Amino acid sequence: MLIRNVAVIAHVDHGKTTLVDQMLRQAGIFRPHQVVEERVMDSDPLERERGITILAKNTAIHWGEVKINIVDTPGHADFGGEVERILRMVDGVLLLVDAAEGPMPQTRFVTRKALELGLLPIVVLNKADRADARLEEVHDEVLELFLEEEAGQAQLDAPFLYASAREGWATRDLATARAWSRREEGSGSASGRRQPPVGDLRPLFEAILQHLPPPPGNPDGPFQMLVSTLDFSPYVGRIAIGRIERGKVRVGDRVALLPLGPPGPVPPDEGVPEGRVLKLYEFQGLERLELEEAAAGDIVALAGVEGVEIGVTLTHPLHRDRLRGIAVEEPTLSVEFGVNTSPFAGREGKFVTSRHLRERLFRELERNLALRVEEKDSPDTFTVSGRGELHLGVLMEVMRREGYEFQVSRPQVITRIGSGGEREEPWEEVVLEVPEGSVGVVMEGLGGRGAKLEDLRMVGRGRARFRFRAPTRGLFGYRSEFLGATRGEGILHHRFLEYGPWAGPLPGREKGVLVADREGTAVAYALFHLQERGTLFVEPGEPVYQGMIVGEHVRRGDLDVNVCREKKATNIRTTASDEAIRLEPPRRLTVELALEFMEEDELLEVTPRSLRLRKRELDPGKRRKAAKDRP
Repeated sequence: MLIRNVAVIAHVDHGKTTLVDQMLRQAGIFRPHQVVEERVMDSDPLERERGITILAKNTAIHWGEVKINIVDTPGHADFGGEVERILRMVDGVLLLVDAAEGPMPQTRFVTRKALELGLLPIVVLNKADRADARLEEVHDEVLELFLEEEAGQAQLDAPFLYASAREGWATRDLATARAWSRREEGSGSASGRRQPPVGDLRPLFEAILQHLPPPPGNPDGPFQMLVSTLDFSPYVGRIAIGRIERGKVRVGDRVALLPLGPPGPVPPDEGVPEGRVLKLYEFQGLERLELEEAAAGDIVALAGVEGVEIGVTLTHPLHRDRLRGIAVEEPTLSVEFGVNTSPFAGREGKFVTSRHLRERLFRELERNLALRVEEKDSPDTFTVSGRGELHLGVLMEVMRREGYEFQVSRPQVITRIGSGGEREEPWEEVVLEVPEGSVGVVMEGLGGRGAKLEDLRMVGRGRARFRFRAPTRGLFGYRSEFLGATRGEGILHHRFLEYGPWAGPLPGREKGVLVADREGTAVAYALFHLQERGTLFVEPGEPVYQGMIVGEHVRRGDLDVNVCREKKATNIRTTASDEAIRLEPPRRLTVELALEFMEEDELLEVTPRSLRLRKRELDPGKRRKAAKDRP
């Protein structure tokens, strides 16, 4: 069988999953008139809610006599662990770049990983039908990116296509792409625009077949496969997914599981576990089809090997050659997970004990390679390290939906000692696009957080694009400040860049918080009179407890407030005695917003139904005393 293995890589929201949808449709995967949801590959509820790909997924189509295995990868650098292990399964990549925005931080990240592995790219300038598309400029920017990342000659010769994933067309001719662009509609009449052949991705499929190599491997040699990802079935247990590097495998074959270690032959006297292949699957569209046999080059899923993990090698029992494992960059942020200790502990969660928490966190390590979990001296607390706030926030969101209840601390950057003995911390590349009138306030805001301006350019439409180099610590809590400064019109992206020198003390949150001074139920009358003091996080009828944060103060410093105060009843009735109570909608916190907002002396309480911020020390008297003793 002729095979091509390709991964689709891109920055967030550059149309990666939409393109895969169109490839599936045009390859005849769906039946005529079949109703199919948009972004069908984003099957997880959390992915559909957030509009981003979190977990890499496999699919496959047939184009002529060739089977094309396609892997849809995450676009956010926080899920780089998914990208790094998935790229080991493929021989080439479709690099999607927005024809208006050009290469963005995550574009650089995923491109670097693909080029380092020697994968051949096919560049697709997507959204070429946008009115503000910059086809020639973005073409040059992608080539500059390849040069900066030291691409090889074969990689620099990558073909470029211009496409609209939404309309389902692609072309290799720049003039044709211009003629099909919506920009032509404004020049007189719509009839002057050449209509694109909606539903024609043939140039893209042809580029995959012509420019990407077939997978290497000897189908006649002994079986060998690297496990790149895992799945689970309640019927057959853990399922190993990867590309067969050599040989063939059949249902019923015995295979050896070589644990992580240096590549090369494993000595015969070293005992390794073995298992029998109970089920073998190939990917076809959105389904898995059972197989009796698969050969080198194909991406398959097999079940029956107990204890299989990501990065291990499955081989023929008599030919135990270990492949190079999957290297993932180290995490840069850590938080402390702990058993919920608030007055409302145990009311809403199904799994609330330290045993439940420990089992769930260590189970996550089996498939989340970029995560680290360490046990603390206290049996109720665990240090969890990840690639960024989104990486950790998604884990928390998944756990709360599964019924877990816990509390977490403010994220801390993971520092290290440099070669010269100096302290180093993670730095990030920050790209912002803002209206021209917001340039000054953005530069002032990031400058005060230790950021250094690398580039500033106008991108048309009255907008400016910045590129900063900033310490990760300096970005804590900045997103909400940024959205306020740009009136919600700004776009902010960042990715881990490198470890750099310690930036020294940085300012924290500028405003204080409103803290409930007693347990009870929030009352509309009390909240109405507190609105002028800040932005509220609670609404009438919501239970609160002493030490719980109920809003953001308009000034520096914390303020203890009574949100349970009711209006005094009197026996005097007049037409002017009652005020009309009109409350502004409360600010609803998400996990990521709460992690950014928190300070050192605060915790986030996470339950299946609620997210509550609280002070570590609930008693206001003890908090004031601790503040006085603090130097």
